[in-house]
Amino acid sequence: MKVKFESAFAKDLQKIKDKKLSEQIKYVILECKKAELFNQVKNVKKLTGYNNFYRIKIRDYRIGLEIQEDTIIFTRFLHRKDIYKYFP
Repeated sequence: MKVKFESAFAKDLQKIKDKKLSEQIKYVILECKKAELFNQVKNVKKLTGYNNFYRIKIRDYRIGLEIQEDTIIFTRFLHRKDIYKYFP
């Protein structure tokens, strides 16, 4: 699948200081690129009330995703207490 990143996602990533967490995020991004269909991506959960918005859990953090046809858009990466204030 195609992968795109929003500017807010890039800013969120710059704030990360934990190298292990950064490696886990890179792994998720690579997994999304390798997947031919969206349902092949692991640990994805649909957000209730929204048609095209999903999240992936990484420890105490969440990656906010938007799906448009064959493209996965990485929207936000925030702590679990903050993600639902700013996403979707």
